[in-house]
Amino acid sequence: MEWEEAAQGFAAMGSEARLQVLRCLIRAGEAGLTVGDIQERTGIAPSTLAHHLKFLTGAGVVAQERLGRSTISRAEFSRLEALAGFILSECCADAGKRAANDG
Repeated sequence: MEWEEAAQGFAAMGSEARLQVLRCLIRAGEAGLTVGDIQERTGIAPSTLAHHLKFLTGAGVVAQERLGRSTISRAEFSRLEALAGFILSECCADAGKRAANDG
């Protein structure tokens, strides 16, 4: 994952409301939720929710699928795992250097 791609993904999650939506979808699992279900669970106004979902889908952390007259939103688990891997990939890489300099 490149820096620009990671920044876009993290920026999409950069508001409390979008984190609420994403967490709601993560809890729902692969089945996902309708927009109405998300609205009911988060209390976010429909027009505001549409804006947040657009932002999350644009960054690839949420996918949407049209089923009849409903739209199902799902967390993109592989993308979220890639973002987590990106931010954690160098965990503690400099810890040994600091310990060596302190000793």
